[in-house]
Amino acid sequence: MGPHIIKRWPWDEAFQRDLHERHYSEKPFFEIRRSEQRLGTLSLQRQSDHVRFGEFYLFPEHQGQGAGSTILAHCLAVADSLRLPVRLEYLHWNPVGSLYRRHGFKEISSSEIHCFMQREAVGL
Repeated sequence: MGPHIIKRWPWDEAFQRDLHERHYSEKPFFEIRRSEQRLGTLSLQRQSDHVRFGEFYLFPEHQGQGAGSTILAHCLAVADSLRLPVRLEYLHWNPVGSLYRRHGFKEISSSEIHCFMQREAVGL
């Protein structure tokens, strides 16, 4: 996330570490691996009326190679099996928005900083 953060704010290592440690303690995180190789992290949570897809970080050397699409498609299939929509948010200037739009997400609201998106469940 560093390159996307510094487009808007100066980098503050202590602040970022504290922020992410709080996020890690507040919700479930999963390490993304391919065999023995670490690719990144993801937080996926089932809520009463939707699935929350968030904190999706791939290390830069694994971006743009299809891993993100594969992981997202798997998570969407899980949500579809639950018949629940998926919600997420991302920084407006992060190019990941194009990935989400390709997978059927639509913007449902926005703030000065974030774009909030949802993808409806696809019937089985």
